[in-house]
Amino acid sequence: MVWTGTWVAERLGVELIGDEALPALLGLALRRNPKRAHLLVSSVLGKHVPQRPSVVYGSGLDLGRRVRALLGDEDAARSVVLGYAETATALGHAVADGLGLAPYLHSTRRAVAGVARAGGFEESHSHATSHLLLPEDPKLLAGDGPLVLVDDEFSTGNTVLNTVRALHERYPRDRYVVVALVDMRSAADLGRLDAFAAEIGARVDLISGAAGTVRLPEGVLEKGQALVAEHEQAYEPAGTGAGTGSGTGAAAPRGHAYARVALDWPEGVPDGGRHGFTPDQRDRLEAALPAMAGRITEALRADPSADPSAEAALGGASFERRPTPTPTPPPAGPRLLVLGFEELMYAPLRLGTALEDAGHDVRYSTTTRSPVLAVDDPGYAIRTRLVFPAHDDPADGPGERYAYNVAGAGFDAVVLVVDSTADTPALHAPEGLLAQLAAHIPRVVLAVVPSYTPTPTASPYAPYEATPEVTEATEVTEATEAPERSSMLPEPLRGPAFSSYAPEEVGWLLQDLSDVELEAPTEEREEAIQSGGAHYAESLPVEYQPSDRYQELFHAALETSAARIARAVGTVTETVLAERERPGHRPVLVSLARAGTPVGVLMRRWAQARHGLDLPHYAVSIVRGRGIDSNALRWLAAHHDPADVVFVDGWTGKGAITRELADAIKEFEAAEGVTGFDPEIAVLADPGSCVRTYGTREDFLIPSACLNSTVSGLISRTVLRADLVGPNDFHGGKFYRELAGADVSNAFLDAVAARFEEVGAAVDADVKELLAADRTPTWEGWAAVERISEEYGIHDVNLVKPGVGETTRVLLRRVPWKILAKRGAEADLAHVRLLAEQRGVPVEEVDELPYSCVGLIHPQYTRGATGADGKAVVSQ
Repeated sequence: MVWTGTWVAERLGVELIGDEALPALLGLALRRNPKRAHLLVSSVLGKHVPQRPSVVYGSGLDLGRRVRALLGDEDAARSVVLGYAETATALGHAVADGLGLAPYLHSTRRAVAGVARAGGFEESHSHATSHLLLPEDPKLLAGDGPLVLVDDEFSTGNTVLNTVRALHERYPRDRYVVVALVDMRSAADLGRLDAFAAEIGARVDLISGAAGTVRLPEGVLEKGQALVAEHEQAYEPAGTGAGTGSGTGAAAPRGHAYARVALDWPEGVPDGGRHGFTPDQRDRLEAALPAMAGRITEALRADPSADPSAEAALGGASFERRPTPTPTPPPAGPRLLVLGFEELMYAPLRLGTALEDAGHDVRYSTTTRSPVLAVDDPGYAIRTRLVFPAHDDPADGPGERYAYNVAGAGFDAVVLVVDSTADTPALHAPEGLLAQLAAHIPRVVLAVVPSYTPTPTASPYAPYEATPEVTEATEVTEATEAPERSSMLPEPLRGPAFSSYAPEEVGWLLQDLSDVELEAPTEEREEAIQSGGAHYAESLPVEYQPSDRYQELFHAALETSAARIARAVGTVTETVLAERERPGHRPVLVSLARAGTPVGVLMRRWAQARHGLDLPHYAVSIVRGRGIDSNALRWLAAHHDPADVVFVDGWTGKGAITRELADAIKEFEAAEGVTGFDPEIAVLADPGSCVRTYGTREDFLIPSACLNSTVSGLISRTVLRADLVGPNDFHGGKFYRELAGADVSNAFLDAVAARFEEVGAAVDADVKELLAADRTPTWEGWAAVERISEEYGIHDVNLVKPGVGETTRVLLRRVPWKILAKRGAEADLAHVRLLAEQRGVPVEEVDELPYSCVGLIHPQYTRGATGADGKAVVSQ
């Protein structure tokens, strides 16, 4: 029999090394994912490859029994089992069943209104990274018994370490057990788990079904992407359903009737472990399974044409029936597939085991978010691919979903099991999953499990909770750790639904105002702002669209300054890590949107490239005169230790935002009783000498200052307006999707990150020097701004914008009066001079300027006003 990893191994040189059982457990496929080339495809997980339910369930049960033997019954009864979405939700549940005495919870990517988040973590290599922990009872994770973490594959250990680190900060315990079907760590990763256990002072055990490693040749990612691109061209367009290219699984005549079966799911039993699942609930499900399997069997034997309401019940979709001359039962021993849905794996698995116990020839698998190449070859693990739109209104927006190895597999019938949240018109639409299945499989039955609605006041976990000793200090902590309001705030917005950045690069603590008309002509905005009629954050300038000449300047500036920026990124990141990383903790980057956000992304990339650290990164709004978004601070305090938060910005000018942040944090702590936030800002460039943590104090061109949204993930400057932003809302922002053709956000990031390695030695020297130096801010910039304000008769420091970045903003967003340029600073000012030329703004050469340039906003501007030179400046 051909190993299902042969095709990839021969073309990419990937080798599977380890236990003799590995080839029977794992095949290989290619991801359609820019972060990893290969996918280990399990033959016993029931995700991508249909397998007998008894084999899938038995694999988890066996691991769970081994955990119970390791812990002993006393500790097993005090433990909690945690599985990973989406792939390991059923595996984790089966481990909990094998353990027998512990409640179960799995992470989820589906936010549920009204359920407080008990934790979360990032999965760096995944196509969808953010995991939420949403137990019905928040005390579920608060005990001190062992935590058993279950995943299908233990590859680098990053996901497990991220989880334990995040949870240990909030719910410290003495023991963790990591469980996986296969342990595939490389030699370099083998010691990380022990080192991490020593770091947090806990015992960490590992149990796996088999062990080995994957040997990847150099350049495998690029070669894999090329192979994917080559073979995808031969496939049918997404939505046709077959996705095979070679004809295997080609679509049958579309559309006969499919039926809906009423399962009579036991009341009060959750559909899975998203909000927790107890041994008692498992017992009640076990008792109900035979009867539910019987109802499915009856539905499979029924004549679909006898029920005229069958199609009407399926959302009104009309499909041509296959001819059925006489009602006949299915032939003896039909080949049956039970197909689950993304995270909903356990309920369909158990229905599959019940059908198998009743004598059916059953296989089990589930749909998935994971984008994988399909190749119709016996030596490849993913033979066919069905493509259909998401049908559960996911928080990250619409997108493709997949069912692998279903088309062309010879199934006589399929039982599709979804929860009621996913039983939507999109499921029943002509291009939806039901229609895709009906095009390939003669008999389709839909079974809907009611989505469990948590009752936050209930506590079904009481028999399984360890009750920690409660002291006065403990009570205070529980009362102030997560204010009730914070749990109701939405999760961060992420790309591609909001911004052109990858979802793991940054989470935006903003509300999406993309559909609101907020732009106003520059002159109208300036008049309203200076007259006191409006605040600058209540409207947006019209997005500047660069000319060809200006774009050429941007790319030239990026080419010449990328290494310089990379060095500053490395220096500021290493300084943060040296001064802010603590045992068991890691910095949480919080950039000040939007100028700080590209810098935060680059700092995160540096930490990952240099140290293998996946630092959380969020973007928040701060508004001069209004302070930082207090709801964003509440969210951060509820999800992270405030002492870990590092505020990040692009550069300093005169230091107004530095002072604004310090005042806002002081006010927030006094009002909320939440302490620990450090108002210090880490910046790429600090020409104003306003902060202690910086990459450089030179005032040089940072290309991300040259443009607006098109170098900042297509996100607008933030908005704060009373009719749009309520007291419990995040500040707002817009996603300019329509500017995607001009977007250079990721080109900027990639150009700088490509220079990380070459500046490493210089960064090490810079950091050593900085850590030994006196970095006390001198506020030199503020003094210069005050002097300029008086010398030029402006008498308002808010109209003096020092530094290359701030001067660029004046030319792009405000009504400029004149530009002061330091004599000899030509290299960093080409784009400034071009913008000034385009807007008819005079550039004045100045000696002894602490900045490369300073932008002066037109003083006391009205549309008929003139400045000291007798000229009124208008935009062009």
